[in-house]
Amino acid sequence: MSGSAAAILARRRQQGEVAALLPQELRPQNFAEAFALQQQVATLMPSAIAGWKCALPGADKQVVAPVYADDLTISPAAICPIWPSVLPASAGLARVEPELAFVFSRDLPALGADAKPYQQAEIDAAIGEIRLALELIQSRFLADSAAGYFDQLADGLFNQGLYLGPVLAAEPLQTSQFCLQIRCADGRCIKQEAKHPNDNAKSALYWLVNFLSTQGIGIKAGQAVITGSYAGVIELPLNQPIQFQYGDWGQFQLQFQAKQAL
Repeated sequence: MSGSAAAILARRRQQGEVAALLPQELRPQNFAEAFALQQQVATLMPSAIAGWKCALPGADKQVVAPVYADDLTISPAAICPIWPSVLPASAGLARVEPELAFVFSRDLPALGADAKPYQQAEIDAAIGEIRLALELIQSRFLADSAAGYFDQLADGLFNQGLYLGPVLAAEPLQTSQFCLQIRCADGRCIKQEAKHPNDNAKSALYWLVNFLSTQGIGIKAGQAVITGSYAGVIELPLNQPIQFQYGDWGQFQLQFQAKQAL
């Protein structure tokens, strides 16, 4: 793919731009082209890859996208910068997805072509902590642009950043569901049973490590991986304290603040 396509997507991410599709001759036409373009964008970003979003692959889609250090907010920070939604139905709001983040304490280098894949026990042993998390959501394509899966994959699959909340005191006996409660300072309250799309939130993590390895990409100590939303996209106000309760796993308070284009 042309380097100019990567430059366009990198600029949009850094400036919070939401615009039309890339010119037809620059659009990826298959997974290999889209993933290669995604990784070209990464080389143009001013900060390193600090983590990944992923999901178990389906019959026709593989969910994998990097999260950059400049787009990472870590507890105990109480202010989370975000590009507000430009969608007509949610303009000016923060769009987020409740997740668990698995943070690695040691490297898992890419393996040689003839090496056996990493086993689940090896991957588990490399995880240093689990954190409550929020994926920050924003596509760099207009909602009416008819962007397809390969366009979105190249752009990072709607990810605009990640909030890493408190560390869980211990790994939950089950990571499939919890009672989510969100209370806003203006009185709005959300309460629902939050359920992971897979029974085991680590399932996609195991897939990701070995998929990246086949691409010559290793996991690095300190990187965080999220594996799917427990409650879809939730739209919340900016500039007011919001309390998040993830069942008996933990809680945190956060205020979203609009990023400003440079």
